[in-house]
Amino acid sequence: MSDLKAVEIKAFVPARDFELSKRFYTDFGFTMASDTGGVAYFHVGECSFLLQDFYDRALAENLMMHLLVEDVQAWRQGVGDSDLAGRYGVTVGDVTEQPWGMLDFVVSDPSGVLWRVAQNL
Repeated sequence: MSDLKAVEIKAFVPARDFELSKRFYTDFGFTMASDTGGVAYFHVGECSFLLQDFYDRALAENLMMHLLVEDVQAWRQGVGDSDLAGRYGVTVGDVTEQPWGMLDFVVSDPSGVLWRVAQNL
């Protein structure tokens, strides 16, 4: 097992409306690097995920993504400035100090996937 090396791990995030979700994630702060065959590759810095043109309600509503950032207040300000809640009808929470030693806020995407954007304290 000593020769096993990992390069990256990415989640496949479901999209009920693929085109709407691509716009949402761009407005959320991600860059879409590719979009081929029903899978769009999104990243910000070294963090990435694959948005898929596939939807299963139970999967979407039970999937949570965690994005660790350097400045959670700046991310929350960007989400507010982009008016994600108004433009996409999603839920956006306030920054809260968590008992596990992080500041974070939550955002639901248009398909019901929950994102927890956090900063270590």
